Amino acid sequence: MLRSSDFEIVLASASPRRLELLQQIGVCALVQSVPVDEVLMAGERPLDFVQRLALDKAKAGFEFMLQQDIELPVLGSDTIVELDGEVFGKPADSEQAESMLAKLSGRVHQVHTAVAVKTADAEYSALSTSQVEFAVLSDEMIKAYVTTGEPLDKAGSYGIQGRAAQFVKNLNGSYSGVMGLPLFETAKLLAAAQVKIPV
Repeated sequence: MLRSSDFEIVLASASPRRLELLQQIGVCALVQSVPVDEVLMAGERPLDFVQRLALDKAKAGFEFMLQQDIELPVLGSDTIVELDGEVFGKPADSEQAESMLAKLSGRVHQVHTAVAVKTADAEYSALSTSQVEFAVLSDEMIKAYVTTGEPLDKAGSYGIQGRAAQFVKNLNGSYSGVMGLPLFETAKLLAAAQVKIPV
């Protein structure tokens, strides 16, 4: 039986990649995803959007856990891909995934990942932005990649830690941030929230 005392934080995300990244730095997290409306508001800037979603997830997770009589710091995170002001979230289907990848082909895009931590007394947040340059992708490469199913649950339709690593010509920024949880910023937020991180 799981006990809240077995965990240091709650991860308000169903992403296995975020859990793996937290485990990489020795943080034991209880996973509890929460429903948050991930719709870009009219006139909302991409950076404001991704930061709002991360904080909304952290706050929703904190409230849900309180209802279960569990009071632990809750971490929320969200990742988007931006190209020329257009926001690429998770593709709705294979066709949309192919369209996103075709737009990213041969271009430099931004990956924004926001992190937020909610405690009983405070809210902490941080943002990581990385520049990612893709090689030129042929239609055949795109179709073959989408056929693997890997792009379908990932912002921008690709996972840098998976087969799409071969598409990345250059990365300027945080590798873990592009994966979905920038560990440098995350560690600082958790420390501010009094979560001990082993060195």
